[in-house]
Order: sequence, then C-alpha cells, then structure tokens
Amino acid sequence: METTITCGGKEIKLKASALVPRLYRYKFRRDMIQDMRKLISAYNKAKSLPEDATEEQREEAQFTVLDLELFENVAYIMAKHASPEEVPSDPGEWLDSFPGVFSIYEVLPAIVQLWHAGAATTSVSKKN
Repeated sequence: METTITCGGKEIKLKASALVPRLYRYKFRRDMIQDMRKLISAYNKAKSLPEDATEEQREEAQFTVLDLELFENVAYIMAKHASPEEVPSDPGEWLDSFPGVFSIYEVLPAIVQLWHAGAATTSVSKKN
C-alpha cells in the first residue's frame, strides 16, 4: 500500500509492505509491531478526549516523548521505503528537511490507515 500526504506544505510518499517491519528492526533495533500498538493506543486516547476534559485528562492523553520518537521512526521508514533515492539515510536529516514542525496529527492518521490496510488479510478461510 502506498499513499501521498502533505505535511507542512511538503508532499511525503509513504509505503507499507511486509518489508517495513524488517527495515524498521534493522534501522532502529526495535519491534515495529509493538511500537505501532503503542502509537495507535496513544493516538486513540488523544483522539477520544472529550472537549470538556479536565486538565488532568488532557495531560494523560498527551503523546510522550517516546511516542513522538516512535512516530518519527515509523514515518521515516515508510517514507524511505516509498522513495529510497529521495529520502536521506539519516532520519534526522530527513526530519530537518521539513519547514516548521513535523506534525504527528497530520501524518499519524495516514500511517495508521496504511498499517491497518497492510495488515488486513486477503486470504479466504478454508474452514467452513
């Protein structure tokens, strides 16, 4: 699965395939499946926050520094997979190429959608 999104006025191609978790593990020495679970959980918590939430609820629903780092790593791997020649080999250099802030709220929904689409099975069950 591939998609193109815009973040900070810059177009980003993202690609999710069976290779992405392996690229992620090789580059960051972490399990992408576990990291995506954490990210999706944090995203759902932030997204479901009611408008009349207390200050304590708002603080609990904030993304942690680790969440932000995981998000940047996942976005980088998916972008590098989609455009290997265009995306630098250093994630910091890639992030520095964005004017302004690399917004988790703009990019994470597309990443989650790609992740879920790639994880959906296309096989038909043989049990009846």
